[in-house]
Amino acid sequence: MGFASPSRPPEPAVRVVLADDSAVVRGLATRWLTEAAGIELVGTAVNGRDAVRVATAMKPDVMILDVEMPELDGLGAIPEILRASPATRILMASTLTHRNAEVTLKALALGAADYLPKPVTGKLAGAADFQRDLLSRVRVLGARRVPAAPARPTSSQSSAPTTAPPPPGAGRPATAVTLAPRKTLGAIPDVVVLGCSTGGPQALNTVVPALARKLTQPLLIVQHMPPMFTAILATHLTKACGVTVLEAKDGMPVRPGSILIAPGDFHMRLVKRHGAMIVTLDQSPPVNFCRPAVDPLFISAAEVCGERTLAIVLTGMGADGKKGCETLMAKGAGVLVQDEATSVVWGMPGAVAQAGFAHAIKPLTEIAPTALAYAQGKGQFDVARS
Repeated sequence: MGFASPSRPPEPAVRVVLADDSAVVRGLATRWLTEAAGIELVGTAVNGRDAVRVATAMKPDVMILDVEMPELDGLGAIPEILRASPATRILMASTLTHRNAEVTLKALALGAADYLPKPVTGKLAGAADFQRDLLSRVRVLGARRVPAAPARPTSSQSSAPTTAPPPPGAGRPATAVTLAPRKTLGAIPDVVVLGCSTGGPQALNTVVPALARKLTQPLLIVQHMPPMFTAILATHLTKACGVTVLEAKDGMPVRPGSILIAPGDFHMRLVKRHGAMIVTLDQSPPVNFCRPAVDPLFISAAEVCGERTLAIVLTGMGADGKKGCETLMAKGAGVLVQDEATSVVWGMPGAVAQAGFAHAIKPLTEIAPTALAYAQGKGQFDVARS
């Protein structure tokens, strides 16, 4: 008589509410969501007021929220939704207009977890990319948070790291993380490069103001965003930190203390010409399904500055930045990543950490102080995880 081996119970479906005043959008998205494995559509809403009511009743894992709706728009609905259902993650859906880009960034500041640019209504039926991205983001945002397993120091580390407290909703076993050997300062960095995606605008609002004016090195940022959004993000960060943050232009010089963001739909790379560092922009094929992507920037920094580079990876979906961090580590550069507990999605920083390419894993509020200490030549990374 045989015995069945024990198996892990299936993950519960991600419970979703869809709020959009367009009947066409609701019809198509309803079909996509109801046909998708692992997703349960538990309600729809036709305006912001209706969205608050449904969120209060259903307490969904994810709310897909349109920006422009009657009675109460998406921006006005966010605080009420989060008061009624604090654990709900809000995914903003907006067409690519300057106004909607501005509103979407304000929505992220109010507590929305992510955004998704959507085609105009007349092009939705054939928007396979939009359907794929919608379902992917719903699954990622609705996933149960998992506590990171204790980091395992390598034999060259002299002290055992501590473990951050598990985030709410943890349940699955976590993948163990092995930190890279303790990074002793060999050379003060010439440049700081930073990559992020989902949750990145909120994280940048914490990190960039804390670095501005204090960081003497140039800071180059890749945030996965479409055109128009990156210019508005640069404006928002300028207001937040009091230092000019610019959307990069091809051939722009990289000066001490400057802060540049890769523009949407362009890869940004660091090069050296006639002894001076500049950034170049190109529309070569997407990397890790992204343009701009983090890896091209990180790999170019490794080629130009080698060990005189500090890399930071913040919250984001996917694994963009992992290859770049591997290349940087081989050159002797320092790598710092955000921890799981404070990340909206621990995809990008988690991929780097789990591959053993991170020297330090820190909560969001400790990213800037840790980076500044290293950039100012005040010693080595403390490998403690919290």
